[in-house]
Amino acid sequence: MKIVGTIRSLDEARGAVRVEDVYDTDIDDLWEACTNPERLARWIAKVSGDLRAGGLFDAIFTSTWTGPGRIDVCEKPHHLVLTTEPGTADEGQIEAWLSEEGPRTRLVVEERGLPRERLHFHGAGWQAHLEDLARSLAGGAVPTPDSWNERTPEPTWHARWTELTPTYQQRGLR
Repeated sequence: MKIVGTIRSLDEARGAVRVEDVYDTDIDDLWEACTNPERLARWIAKVSGDLRAGGLFDAIFTSTWTGPGRIDVCEKPHHLVLTTEPGTADEGQIEAWLSEEGPRTRLVVEERGLPRERLHFHGAGWQAHLEDLARSLAGGAVPTPDSWNERTPEPTWHARWTELTPTYQQRGLR
């Protein structure tokens, strides 16, 4: 596993985080890990709602981000676009692309619309999330839904985020 993460400016106030990795699983399994509520709870978020294109959902991430979202694009098994906090000043977008690489699958995730001054925190967070995904796919220890909530981050995710944040801070914007 070699996660590639970058942070970049979109304008004077907002930016984007992009992370990617290649996983030792087929594209259908990775798609399920990224869209099935039971599988999502093993690595990134508790999700409920209308989980289809055009549907609205609510999520509580292992990082404590909590909020509503909308599924804008759901093209199984290659492309997913979510709008977080739709219709608010904090509206953002998370886009994921999956592509086959032989028996493995590449996942690229980009989150756009983030405050520029906090991009390093989000870069570290997304890398920690993708590392948790790898553990989940490999059958390793995964968080239980009771180990985090909207006020308390999942302990393993939080420890890794804390460790990674200075690296993203030093990288700066590209």
